[in-house]
Amino acid sequence: MTEAASLDSTEAAPLSLCSREPRVPADRLVAEMVPPPRFDSVRFDTYIPDPNQPSQIEAVKVLSGFAEGLGGAHATGAGKRRWFSRAPKATAPAGPRGVYLDGGYGVGKTHLLASLWHATPAEPALKAFGTFVELTNLVGALGFQQTVQTLSGHRLLCIDEFELDDPGDTVLVSSLLSRLVEHGVALAATSNTLPGKLGEGRFAAADFLREIQGLSAHFRPLRIDGEDYRHRGLPEAPAPYDDETVTRTAYATPGASLDDFPHLLEHLARVHPSRYGALTDELTAVCLTDVQAVPDQSTALRLVVLADRLYDREIPVLASGLPFDKLFSDEMLNGGYKKKYFRAISRLTALARDAKGLVAQ
Repeated sequence: MTEAASLDSTEAAPLSLCSREPRVPADRLVAEMVPPPRFDSVRFDTYIPDPNQPSQIEAVKVLSGFAEGLGGAHATGAGKRRWFSRAPKATAPAGPRGVYLDGGYGVGKTHLLASLWHATPAEPALKAFGTFVELTNLVGALGFQQTVQTLSGHRLLCIDEFELDDPGDTVLVSSLLSRLVEHGVALAATSNTLPGKLGEGRFAAADFLREIQGLSAHFRPLRIDGEDYRHRGLPEAPAPYDDETVTRTAYATPGASLDDFPHLLEHLARVHPSRYGALTDELTAVCLTDVQAVPDQSTALRLVVLADRLYDREIPVLASGLPFDKLFSDEMLNGGYKKKYFRAISRLTALARDAKGLVAQ
């Protein structure tokens, strides 16, 4: 008798990520350009600065003032626009019209970026928040000109994890932002590390400003020092469980999914990363058996995106097999994408800690 068959027949079978192949229409991509659920309630006054890091306190002060400065009428005129409407061109205001948050993973950059979005005095339809990948996906779905028209009526665009790994995407988004600045849209961004920047614990503001070239004059770099808050004063993440515990927990948890980790990695290759958020719709927990080291860099980068979506949605992850800090090889952790991999480890570890309460006592 299999383990699943031996479980209480009254318990519903868990869901499976591998059985899902979501399709995401373009209008959903636009509507979802808001801070993710994890950051629904964050505000500047809920950010807890490290008392040993004055730059964190200064960041809250500067960003609060930046949000207040966006309180006037939009350069193209206040008022809600339909996402496919055309916005008239306007002259951009003089001086920096954007901020760039420069800091390592886990110092609260996304918390601060989401707080800026919430604090900006404009209705949600006039503010947009998304990752760099989500922004490029939007351009792919709508086309460049339609994306300009869609976002040019906004007061603020926040871009989390601005990625400079692909020169083509960097040029595409830089061109998009240049057009939006012409329409008076304010910008705020955080960023990832360039390939080849070995040993750096942070992304350098000078590199960001150089890569976006003509846009650099529109950004004020804001340095944020500190250690990863996800591990600041918190207990160590729980060790992986055995397969039986993970399976039983999946069956006992309504809305949980249960998948074999190697099979899930194969499935991720068949689903576009823009759909990973939809892949997790309505899940209450993700249960994984037989977690193994990720075999190659392409697979690893897909897993990073999934980890981000799970973390954004606060979905606990219960797993058997290797601990999450063994997912990526030493070569990966010392390569150009090291910051992405350390972020994924950090976030999956936090979600594993959240899942501890799901296991039957």
